[in-house]
Amino acid sequence: MVLRAILFLLPALAAAADSYLFTSFRGNGEKGVYFALSEDGYRWTPVQGNQPVVPPRFPGMLMRDPFVVKGPQGEWHLLWTTRRTRDGKNGRLTIGHAETRDLAAWGAQQMIDIPLEGARNAWAPEMVWDEKARQWILFWASTIPGRFPDTEGIGDNGNNHRIYAMRTSDFHTFTKPELWFDPGFNCIDSTVLHTGQRWLMVFKDERKNPLQKRLRMAWADTAAGPWKDVSEPFTMDWIEGPSVVRAGPDWLVYFDHYSRPHCYGAYRTRDWKSFEDVSSKMSFPPDHRHGTAVRISAREAAALRKLR
Repeated sequence: MVLRAILFLLPALAAAADSYLFTSFRGNGEKGVYFALSEDGYRWTPVQGNQPVVPPRFPGMLMRDPFVVKGPQGEWHLLWTTRRTRDGKNGRLTIGHAETRDLAAWGAQQMIDIPLEGARNAWAPEMVWDEKARQWILFWASTIPGRFPDTEGIGDNGNNHRIYAMRTSDFHTFTKPELWFDPGFNCIDSTVLHTGQRWLMVFKDERKNPLQKRLRMAWADTAAGPWKDVSEPFTMDWIEGPSVVRAGPDWLVYFDHYSRPHCYGAYRTRDWKSFEDVSSKMSFPPDHRHGTAVRISAREAAALRKLR
């Protein structure tokens, strides 16, 4: 009888297993945010006929580098890069934000001002929930010309990025931007996760002279930092946009290889010491670019599959 009950429950348990969602953009990000779903983290199928699920609501706004994360009350948040550089018409420097309860119907879009004096840009915003402080830490990469003179001239187009952050509990009021992570060189595309007893940041070493363009790691005891123990590169060069998800016993570190031949791939690890390139096992929608992979419930995945 027990065996029969177990066999009866297996299909229901399988149906309730978590799925995975991957956000991304196409082209220059002018059409909005695209979604893809997976059951195993390796084979990804587009949602809504490979059309944007979250289109831009502000004229001329881009939706690049879309980051999605679940909040402490079960809500979902989306952040994105709104422009490649500061708006020359009005001088604004912004990142985008939207919120939803079900991943399918998104609320009003918000342009969050980044009051970082002298900053040229605000790229690839992400955020992490600081449980102790009960607030979000929003972080992104910016170049402030002249801020780090010792490392000028080692990036593209005069860029010399560091990671900055500000905090909020309600997305209406924000703390003053602060320097959050400086490994001593040009860096972008940071993403943060909790693993074991510590917090891990995976980020891109953006130096071009000498060539790096690879992913590294840094560690902290809390989500708020400070970040230290910067690792050696663990990837090939010319990759960016890391996103990390747990798939069974493995961690998958996705990346966008933006040099020729362009492809999306991943490294697999269990201990953050040895890494296996599993890109050949991956399958993504065409032109999938810099986004975020997260675990979602079977119910949320089913609702997304119904989008037309």
